[in-house]
Amino acid sequence: MNNPLRILQTLDRHLTNRAEITLIGRAALALGYGESASGFAATHDVDAVLPLAWLEAEDENMDFWVAQQRTNAELEPEGLYVTHLFREVDLILTPDWFSHRVRIPLELRRLEVFRPSALDLILTKMARGDDNDLQDIAFLLGREPISAGELNSAFARARIPDVPETQALFRAAQPKVLALTKH
Repeated sequence: MNNPLRILQTLDRHLTNRAEITLIGRAALALGYGESASGFAATHDVDAVLPLAWLEAEDENMDFWVAQQRTNAELEPEGLYVTHLFREVDLILTPDWFSHRVRIPLELRRLEVFRPSALDLILTKMARGDDNDLQDIAFLLGREPISAGELNSAFARARIPDVPETQALFRAAQPKVLALTKH
């Protein structure tokens, strides 16, 4: 079973208005990269990035929050959730990440699903510096080859949260990510 798809289908069913979501994490890999990413389908949650403009229109998005709560309540017995919903300023992303999103074609009635570009997904995976994230980055580089020059440019342009630990982990991850381009 594809857990992220099941979670999004449930969220879609609980929505009464049209909405969109931009997936990050393993849900973005499971749904945004076709059959080659089926190994990521076992993840138990859906994480997403929320644009600041979307958050500022709070009254327009109440339906989404209600649907999220209902989805989590319905799927809790199975340990499935819409969990980490990050403000864009809380993630490492390029300034123009939103304009480079990729639509994920799912047959949902009200929910339109996107993922960030591969480059921005890589940046989001560099905030913790753990081995699982490096494996995910290697997967992304295997699907969408990105040169060391493109990565260095993204590192220089990236908006990094003002959290010293995150900044240090991002700097430490850079040579590891660049090394993955040599394989």
